[in-house]
Amino acid sequence: MTLIIRPANPARPEFVGEVSGIDLRRPVGAAEAAAIEAGMDRYGVLVFHDQMIDDTQQIAFSRHFGDLELATGDIIQGAARRLAMEVNDISNLDRELKPLARDDRKRLFSLGNMLWHSDSSFKPTPAKYSLLSARVIPGQGGNTEFADMRAAWDALDAETQALVRDLVCDHSQIFSRGVLGFTDFTPEELEKWAPVPQRLVRRHPRTGRLSLFLSAHAGAIHGWPVPEARALLRDLTEHATQREFVHAHVWREGDLVMWDNRVTMHRARRYPADKVRDLHRTTVADVAPSLEQAA
Repeated sequence: MTLIIRPANPARPEFVGEVSGIDLRRPVGAAEAAAIEAGMDRYGVLVFHDQMIDDTQQIAFSRHFGDLELATGDIIQGAARRLAMEVNDISNLDRELKPLARDDRKRLFSLGNMLWHSDSSFKPTPAKYSLLSARVIPGQGGNTEFADMRAAWDALDAETQALVRDLVCDHSQIFSRGVLGFTDFTPEELEKWAPVPQRLVRRHPRTGRLSLFLSAHAGAIHGWPVPEARALLRDLTEHATQREFVHAHVWREGDLVMWDNRVTMHRARRYPADKVRDLHRTTVADVAPSLEQAA
């Protein structure tokens, strides 16, 4: 098989690519991994259809692109987890594989995934790539939307670009969940998810392109009053998530979607609470905190 990457939407040829000619159940060679990373540099999001993989195969593929994060951002930890620590549980299931009750703490916390965000921006070193594998889909709803933060930056007027270019934001899951009214945190969680600083504008280390680094986790701007900071962050998020910058992925069982958190935001969409939605995410860590990377 020959690996081929084509635009998912020919009308938007620089955002979201579809990959064919590869079977992720088999070992991936260095040349294939390099071609995939080049595709990520161009498209920001890649879709692999018909990849009926397990967690071991997903982890092995993900490791071609860097060190993997542990799933310390999940609210369920320790013996209560049902997946390996390298795999984030993006599902509505309990350990008996039944849909969680509507008021279950894990489910309420996971509703934060429906806000526009960048994975692990609440960690000192945020995420590079996320890889999400669809094991069971609900049959209706549950799409994932992606926003191109490179195009959003390019479309800002020069005055706004100058305003935000050197700003630093604080990110925390405490803030993003608080937006939805979820405040049920233990003292240990409050300490673990204390705010961390991130650049508001980032430069991609391989392409040199600038992009907005926004997320629902961002709740403050250094040196700004909180209400003014949140007003600006809301304005920027509304700008960046206009339909012209957004692609909606309609999941099929066996899809694996890979995205670059440095140049995209994403969000899950609503689906029936009593239907099973089981997706597994591996996450490749970036190389350093954003403040330590080239501006």
